Amino acid sequence: LILAGNEHAKFMRQIFVSVDITAPLLWWKEFDTYKVGTVANSTSTMHKLSSAPITKEAFDFDDPQLIIDKYTVTHGGECERVFGDYIDDIIDMCENLRLKFVETGDKSYWRALIQILPSAYLQTRTVTMSYANLRNIYFQRKNHKLREWHNFCDWIKTLPYSGELITIGE
Repeated sequence: LILAGNEHAKFMRQIFVSVDITAPLLWWKEFDTYKVGTVANSTSTMHKLSSAPITKEAFDFDDPQLIIDKYTVTHGGECERVFGDYIDDIIDMCENLRLKFVETGDKSYWRALIQILPSAYLQTRTVTMSYANLRNIYFQRKNHKLREWHNFCDWIKTLPYSGELITIGE
């Protein structure tokens, strides 16, 4: 029935999965495409961002050397290291703004923090979806250029009966 199309595989909409996912904001922006039939409850950036120190561990930065190699600019005929040199500065700026907000309660510090927060910031959400959603996601994202999608699709393959219900026809 699954291979006959969605209209014949309606039972897949009734196999529910609830999972906690921790991923960078850049991935969540992509995941938000799947609004139909999914429910997500996040550890809100708006409410939780100021509750813990902002450190490198709060982000999903690739190996710094790889980042430096990928993000270069040419200036006067020479390549300069750009992103890798500023990661620590950006994190320090975020932490300083967080501390100022906690100390003063002044929302302008919080707003500045939200505005400069890198997309690599990790956020946890509890997501409820169905096997039908997961099948759509799997086939639409398994070859995506973001490695986070590959990790997610690998996780999908570990679900019970995934081979028979979700990834069948691959």
